[in-house]
Amino acid sequence: MDVIVIGAGIAGAVAARCLAEEQGKQVLVLEKKEHVGGNCYDEKDAYGILIHKYGPHIFHTNDQQVYDWLSRFTEWYAFGHEVVARVGDRLLPVPFNLNTLKQVYGEEKGEELTEKLVNAYGMGSRVPILKLRQSQDPEIQGIADFVYENIFLRYTMKQWGQKPEEIDPGVTGRVPVVISYDNRYFGDPYQGMPLTGYTPMFQKILDHPNITVKTGTEASKLLEIRPGETQVLLEGRPFFGAVIYTGPVDELFDCCYGRLPYRSLRFDFEHYDQPDYQGHSVVNYTVSEEFTRITEFKYLTGQQAEDTTIVKEYPFAYTGAEGEIPYYAIQNPENQALYERYAALAEGISNFHLLGRLAEYKYYNMDAIAARALKLARGLT
Repeated sequence: MDVIVIGAGIAGAVAARCLAEEQGKQVLVLEKKEHVGGNCYDEKDAYGILIHKYGPHIFHTNDQQVYDWLSRFTEWYAFGHEVVARVGDRLLPVPFNLNTLKQVYGEEKGEELTEKLVNAYGMGSRVPILKLRQSQDPEIQGIADFVYENIFLRYTMKQWGQKPEEIDPGVTGRVPVVISYDNRYFGDPYQGMPLTGYTPMFQKILDHPNITVKTGTEASKLLEIRPGETQVLLEGRPFFGAVIYTGPVDELFDCCYGRLPYRSLRFDFEHYDQPDYQGHSVVNYTVSEEFTRITEFKYLTGQQAEDTTIVKEYPFAYTGAEGEIPYYAIQNPENQALYERYAALAEGISNFHLLGRLAEYKYYNMDAIAARALKLARGLT
């Protein structure tokens, strides 16, 4: 083998294919799950409904190179993702936009406020709450306060396990009000779902004569990184090829400096013998309930069925216990400093590369990590 890739999610799969196809490398992919696709994995449940086992994944990008590259391995189901928030007895489109504005304030007042927003910021703009709060107009400040209290605050408290005073003002500042009538959650030109599912797409990406995939395999059973050593050992012998690691960087080194904090998720799936549950692909519960959102999969995939399956998401603090999965890095200066200590250990290993959300301790959308994987793979010699 010329290259070992640890992890068969989007980061590992894209890098492996690029290396095998463009550089003729012999690539070994090790995946501890029993399947490829990482957290994008989908499958049919016991009722025949195509579900996302690890929560909903919607592909969107403005990167045509990434879209074209992935399109070699799948056709697409055109899907413009629309999310609503349950606020009291109302379902409000989010991000908060001009349609939401009229639902909250009524048609007449909504028109008046729309004119103010368009005049102040321009049609089509995405204005952070922080900027709205800086307006000299108290009514525009009121819009920002409504969004903060009803759309953002409690949802963020549930998602990140934080009190209001602990929420980073920089995060608040990124929450937008969208000055348009477009209810889509994303504004990217390329949006959709793999027509037959994510799993078949990943299987095609990894289907290459130069790629060997071993699922259900802990990398630590084959690879060894000894403290102070600069060379990876493969089955006890020095391995001089490249190693791409996509797992948690702290666990790679047995959390020797302490565990990096993550948020995890519990997914409760429910099936209903009825054609519809909520009428939307995703409903965010921004004020009430312990869960953050409900996904109804038929509305994501376009599947036609007489019954339906939903999933409720419950965030909690990742502890590293058996069965838990780290999903979201909790990024702050203290955690970043801890990550840098682990990254320094990885840098000391010859031809060893960190790639992806867990290995780099940062949030990536699917298209961004695909672009990152292609760049890394093409940069290897």
